[in-house]
Parts: sequence; C-alpha cells; structure tokens
Amino acid sequence: MNTKQALNLLKQNGYKYTGKREDMIHFFDKENRYRTAKDLLHHMEPNYKGISVDTIYRNLHLFHSLGILESTDLNGEKHFRMKCDHHHHHHFICKNCGETKEIHHCPMDKIVQELDSYEVEDHKFEIYGFCPACK
Repeated sequence: MNTKQALNLLKQNGYKYTGKREDMIHFFDKENRYRTAKDLLHHMEPNYKGISVDTIYRNLHLFHSLGILESTDLNGEKHFRMKCDHHHHHHFICKNCGETKEIHHCPMDKIVQELDSYEVEDHKFEIYGFCPACK
C-alpha cells in the first residue's frame, strides 16, 4: 500500500482527509519498516506543535483497523508499518531498527498437514533478529 491508496481507503470508509493524517501515512510509506508511536510523534512534532500522544494512538488504531498499517510487538512495544498489498509472504524484522525483509517461504505449507481436522483461518509468521547494519 502507498500513501495515495491509504488516503483513498480512508475516504471510502467515510473518514476525513487531513494534512495531519496524510503526513502520518506518508511517514510509514517512506520508512518501509516497523516504527513506533514515539517515532511518529517525533516526526510530527516539528510541524504540528502540541500534537498529543492520544492523537497519534487514535490514528494508528484507525489506520490499523482499516488495513492501512500492520503491526507487530517488538520488545514489549507495538510497532507499525504500511500493510503489504501483494503476494503472500512473511517477514524478518530487525529488533534494533525495524528493517523488514520479505520471506517468501511459508511454513504453513508443512504445518497444515498436522492440522488436518482443524480449520485454519489465518496465520502470521515473523522472524526476529538483527539486520546486517545492526548486528
């Protein structure tokens, strides 16, 4: 997903388009990695004096619920990134900088054989470690 697609999704779901929301979405679009609410707040503060943590979290929750952002937990803190809008894949996530690398192998291909009498609705597979720049 990119900024334009995300803003169209907001509009389609009846939410107001604002410059603040565009800046928040663009932050994740250009970062292309998992980032925290604190990272977003630091990015927004120079242009939006007095922006509240509540405003940041409210919009992050909205973007996540609409499928604009995906989330993961790293070191006990929720991190967000733009939702991938293409083929099925999984991620390696750097625990230091949040860099994300796609993994195209799906472990469910093997696991589903062990769940033959179960109905799997969805799954998420992430590997955590350190990218070459952070190790």
